[in-house]
Amino acid sequence: MSLQVYINGEYFDKKDAKISVFDHGLLYGDGVFEGIRSYNRLVFKLEEHIDRLYESAHGIMLKIDLSRKEMIKAVLDTLKLNKMDDAYIRLIVTRGIGDLGLDPRKCKNASIIIITDKIQLYPEKLYKDGLRLITVPTPRNIPEALNPQIKSLNYLNNILAKIEAINVGYEEALMFTASGYVAECTGDNIFIVKDNKLITPPSYLGILKGITRAACMDIGKKIGIEVREDVLTRHNLFTADECFLTGTAAEIIPVVSIEKRVVGSGKPGKMTLKFMKEFKELTKKDGVKY
Repeated sequence: MSLQVYINGEYFDKKDAKISVFDHGLLYGDGVFEGIRSYNRLVFKLEEHIDRLYESAHGIMLKIDLSRKEMIKAVLDTLKLNKMDDAYIRLIVTRGIGDLGLDPRKCKNASIIIITDKIQLYPEKLYKDGLRLITVPTPRNIPEALNPQIKSLNYLNNILAKIEAINVGYEEALMFTASGYVAECTGDNIFIVKDNKLITPPSYLGILKGITRAACMDIGKKIGIEVREDVLTRHNLFTADECFLTGTAAEIIPVVSIEKRVVGSGKPGKMTLKFMKEFKELTKKDGVKY
């Protein structure tokens, strides 16, 4: 049996999984999503992801017909059907089918899509040797225009930054706010370690409150180091002892240089490796079984 994709309560083979060309998720990026992971039949932080999905939907006045409990069941059922022990889950809710105008009132019912598959955001080698970052001209969307707390289907801001990184030979781009402060990467949050303190940009600057980000902050408190949100500049990055990125797809990946400036020793730092180990342990016990 080929990969089965959930669309509005039914399952379709991967090659037959289709949506209407009049769906406003396709036409206008009008919708929300979550990226979720399962490890050894344990869906990591599933309830937190579902809560964030419904918060994003509420923020754009998108009504989801399924309850949170029903949505969780749909995710688990899709994983079971595809017999996946370890998976990347893409949960999408679009405004649904409408006409060629912007008016969301023309879309009578939201569309719900659940894809369970594999993902590798970065080559495995970079988790051992570390990632090089480049800063790019494209700023992060200002939260007053499109708040990144809403995980919308419109990721063009991030894609433009990713293109800029690729064009100069880098895997990942670091984005700044319109005021020039460190925001986040194209799909990951960023942390630095300085003087045995773990620091990440504050959410009010317009960054996503990542679920892996929150897990790392909890790990920091657990292992007894100071954790704080603070405004960061390029100088803070260049003089950091260590740096790493976090995200559901990326998990935790070390950063060893930023704009060709070596971070710390130029190798994944001891604290970063500790966080990677602790996070791996956390994924073995924090989640919903299926």
